[in-house]
Amino acid sequence: MSLKHRIQDHLERPFDKRRYVRDLFGRIAHRYDLTNDVMSLGLHRRWKRRLMDLAEIRPGHAVLDLAAGTGDLAIEAGRRVGAEGHVVAADLTPEMMEVGAARPGGESVRWLAADALELPFASGSFDRVVIGYGLRNFPDLERSLAEIHRCLRPGGRLVSLDFGKPEAALLRELYLRYLDLSTAVVGWALHRDPEAYLYIPESLRAYPSQPEVAELMHRVGFERCVWVDLLLGAMALHVADRT
Repeated sequence: MSLKHRIQDHLERPFDKRRYVRDLFGRIAHRYDLTNDVMSLGLHRRWKRRLMDLAEIRPGHAVLDLAAGTGDLAIEAGRRVGAEGHVVAADLTPEMMEVGAARPGGESVRWLAADALELPFASGSFDRVVIGYGLRNFPDLERSLAEIHRCLRPGGRLVSLDFGKPEAALLRELYLRYLDLSTAVVGWALHRDPEAYLYIPESLRAYPSQPEVAELMHRVGFERCVWVDLLLGAMALHVADRT
């Protein structure tokens, strides 16, 4: 079985995908932030600032950074909520959270191992949920969105940044081919593991388009489900409110 077919096989079965994603990110945790900078030429930092601005986090808010990884969104949220608010960074991968907890500001965040399919929080626990490159990794996207909706208070907001699918078919195909090549090169160069980032284009092929993600958000109860395309749709920010 080829490497691509092996990845696709894991993605097709929810339980396998959950375990596969956890193990994969555990292997790359120590260089995850560097790889993001290399692959995006540093642009992911600008996109995440825009995500945080769209989240409109205020002092006193309770914020969940879901699929938090090394917690860059959680740490920034901690700065914005102040002493009267609180931030939880939840992720499946202990190795990623260990890196994040050691970062400046990481000590102000509560780090918690959690599965997006069954979040260990009471209903209405958070004012905001932010996700950076996480929705695409959830084994059951609709179920995870329903869990996020449950955990948000009325008036709460979900904001997510992830890879997108350009609307034009030719551009979309060229983009996926570029990702096939670039992720293999970066995975080998930085991790000696081409599989580590070949996962990105394969997971994106199985991921809904921007309008389809917005429709899933609406289906589980969110209102005003909108998205902002970045880089001609190669990346996208989704915003959804709970009324």
